[in-house]
Amino acid sequence: MKSEVTGIILAGGKNIRMGVNKAFLEINGTRLIDNILGIYRRLFAEILIVTNDPLSYLEFDDASVVTDIYKGKGPLGGIYTGLFYAKFPYAFACPCDMPYLKEDFIASLIGRIGRHDVIVPETRDGYQPLHAVYSRACLPSIKRLLLADKLKITGFYRDMRVLAVGEEHILPFNSDGLLFRNLNTPQDVADIQPPSAAV
Repeated sequence: MKSEVTGIILAGGKNIRMGVNKAFLEINGTRLIDNILGIYRRLFAEILIVTNDPLSYLEFDDASVVTDIYKGKGPLGGIYTGLFYAKFPYAFACPCDMPYLKEDFIASLIGRIGRHDVIVPETRDGYQPLHAVYSRACLPSIKRLLLADKLKITGFYRDMRVLAVGEEHILPFNSDGLLFRNLNTPQDVADIQPPSAAV
């Protein structure tokens, strides 16, 4: 059963290092965007794609495409835009370039929704704010940061009720250590594909 939670795909990056729209990269024969949408369709009652290239996403008629309210503000601006347009009180947000999303792990984060405004994995490397659940109650605090041009995603956490999901809860879903990996360069793509399939 789908949760009354919004799934946000952040697809507004400039793709400078990759040179192409990362959402449409094929990994082992499947486009990144299709992999994410397949998971989101099973989990969420609403899907939003936040992008500054909306025409590229017209084929996805079961997702709403929205553009940044505050332009040029990076992932924090994308999270704000997604939350602003979300029709449900909570949303899960991730970027379009994460090939190792795990449906059951996302479901475990959603299952922790309750008295918290942010539900975020925390590894030895710190918070993973681009693989997290956010409440629409975060909107005013995020807006203050955007208007001050302070774009660190976790900058508003101090204002909110944060539930950090620790390594002991992450490890069962992340035995290969790849869960939060994203793709930034052509080499990143080549590294995760057989030589004959590399883009």
